[in-house]
Amino acid sequence: MSDYRIRTTDLMKEVMGDYFKGLGTGEKKIAWCTSVGPAELLRSFGFEVYFPENHGALLGATRTAMDHIPEAVKCGYSGHVCSYTTADIGSFLRNETPLQKHYGLKGAPRPDLIAYNTNQCREVEDWFTFYADHFNCPIVGIQPPRHLDEVTEDEVELVVRQFKKMIPALELASRQKFDIDRFKDVIRLSREATLLWQKVLKTSTAMNAPISFFDGTIHMGPIVVLRGTQVAKDYYTELLAELEDNVANGRGFLPNATKRIFWEGMPIWGKLRMMSDLFAANNAAVVASTYCSSWVFDQFDENDPWNSTARAYTEIFINRSEKAKMKMLKAWFDEYRIDGIVYHDSKTCFNNSNAKFGMPQRLSKETGVPSLVIEGDLCDLRFFSEGQSITKIETFLEQLEDVRTTY
Repeated sequence: MSDYRIRTTDLMKEVMGDYFKGLGTGEKKIAWCTSVGPAELLRSFGFEVYFPENHGALLGATRTAMDHIPEAVKCGYSGHVCSYTTADIGSFLRNETPLQKHYGLKGAPRPDLIAYNTNQCREVEDWFTFYADHFNCPIVGIQPPRHLDEVTEDEVELVVRQFKKMIPALELASRQKFDIDRFKDVIRLSREATLLWQKVLKTSTAMNAPISFFDGTIHMGPIVVLRGTQVAKDYYTELLAELEDNVANGRGFLPNATKRIFWEGMPIWGKLRMMSDLFAANNAAVVASTYCSSWVFDQFDENDPWNSTARAYTEIFINRSEKAKMKMLKAWFDEYRIDGIVYHDSKTCFNNSNAKFGMPQRLSKETGVPSLVIEGDLCDLRFFSEGQSITKIETFLEQLEDVRTTY
């Protein structure tokens, strides 16, 4: 096994630790927010921003989600809806969270305001409303048009109006007046950090890729929870410098890779290490994904903050039609020189599973890139068969190898 290691991981742990510990100080008003917006607007009001989806991923990665999901089911939340939702609500009801052990918090920070954006799924509204009811705090939301081939000015104008409609509630909860210059500054920092994150991901267009999809799920932490801050920009500046140096000097996470794989869909959080080792053992480098690219908002423009923010959050992959998604995937296949794609059909994340309506077959026919569908889930490991998945993945990778040897 390669002894390759990304040194900046140590800094990432420090940055994330400081973020979580900062949530418990009580120095700032707290806003809860969905992972893909509208964090920039919240930060412009001085809120410290907490992301329940990030907590859901933490519950999955620490394999504690399965302890909490039944508690949410008792309250009427189906075991077949988003396991971020059920794990997070169950964790709250049981007052047990990794935040206690790892960061010394008593639990999730009490919100002064909750904000959501249904650009990823409708479940976030139900999920966040549970907490708004419990804490008796204001909740505001954005509900953009979904499943679009193209995002036009009509959709952008609609989302801008929804953004601006939030301002009175944000002013009341933060006790600050809206400051357009502050908003522009946060957008600038968010744009700079997200473009650095994009460059980080693109270092793996190199044949000896310096960062894998599995590494990316860890290093994306700051772009999720600290977007719009100088801390995030500084972190990705350092990470990018290390990875670009690795590319220049021929250092990669899997030097003898014979296959380049694209991962489509959510991570299986409780099996990241197992999956990483499995692909590496079969000389397959998982170099790109839809998931890690979800936090590339290259439309941000501080000179046009409202329209650019609305467009960036509406144009994201998960919010688009299958036609638009296939166009994006084709471009990524070419850019990363992909040999095969693995679709994760996540059983409780219907919105971020793209293997249900024939896309794998159509995309393989149009591009010639073979595909595999594996069944699992982001947090609920009852839906994942490790033995069956290993067999399917190893067989698929062997077939890719056979195809290459026939050339």
